Amino acid sequence: MKLEDLEKELKQRKLDSLYLLYGEERFLLESCLKKIKNLFGETLKGINYIEIDETNLDEIISDIETPPFGFEKKLIFAKNTGLFKKEGKKKNKKEENSIQVKLLEFLEENYENIKDSIVLVFIEQDIEKSDLVSFIEKNGICCNFEYQKPNQIQARIKQITNAYKVNIDVPTLSYFIEVCGTDMQELINEIRKLIEYVGENGTITKQDIDNLSIKKIESVIFDLTDSLGKKQTKQAIDVLRNLILAKEPEQKILITLYNHFKKLYLTKIALKENRNLIEALNLKPNQTFLTNKYRTQAGYFKTQEIRTILQKLTDLDYKYKIGLIDLTVGFESILCAYC
Repeated sequence: MKLEDLEKELKQRKLDSLYLLYGEERFLLESCLKKIKNLFGETLKGINYIEIDETNLDEIISDIETPPFGFEKKLIFAKNTGLFKKEGKKKNKKEENSIQVKLLEFLEENYENIKDSIVLVFIEQDIEKSDLVSFIEKNGICCNFEYQKPNQIQARIKQITNAYKVNIDVPTLSYFIEVCGTDMQELINEIRKLIEYVGENGTITKQDIDNLSIKKIESVIFDLTDSLGKKQTKQAIDVLRNLILAKEPEQKILITLYNHFKKLYLTKIALKENRNLIEALNLKPNQTFLTNKYRTQAGYFKTQEIRTILQKLTDLDYKYKIGLIDLTVGFESILCAYC
């Protein structure tokens, strides 16, 4: 089932008996878990609400079998059990497989009799295909919480601003995501701050975002690289110093800057060889909007210039570790040397 369809069902107060929820978008996954728990109603831990993980996995069949004394149904959250792992721990793999087989056999034999008295929810990071997964797909709901694509993120943010009667146009919304990243929890925190600032019937502008929002370090590195590529030394150094003043760890700045120029180098190669840029940069679905930015910035530099910057950043890391140079001084010397 698609995420949007699952959210629609929960909004319509439809609650199934069996779920397998997994994927990388943890904020939306946790939101759905809260909705399931709210729809279920009153819970009493240990009676009609049970939490299972890999430490008490061997109790899962017993917990499913035990009646919810005094209640109509029992809610079971089985989180990170190891039953669906792509790489199970070698030490426990035989035991996990044994429990998986027993659980599948139990569900196949008893599901029709117990489905009206339980809501069983498996929550995992990732899964691999198995007979247990097939059983859940056939008899319940299996949903992959993938990272949202830029247009999906924009739609969700727009729903929030509309609910508060606040205006934001598409270019500004795109800029907001570029600046604040694609983590749904962080985006919601930032958009609520902007909504509070402009008020009902207000309009969020790029200036508001610049003044109030916390920029992701990756976005700031894009700004720094823009200035560097345009030979604007002072602006590049100002961006760097503002990062340091914001208490961003210098080692993190070094790693992020190195990875950014590495992506610019890969962009140059991909464009030269006419390769798919999304694949070459290994971008996730929520990062595809970055391709144009990488393409533009790569155009500021010659391939050899990027290689030189990467080598200087590597040398800076080595000299810093053996105490020969301060990182801030090293950063500024690299920026000045290029410009």
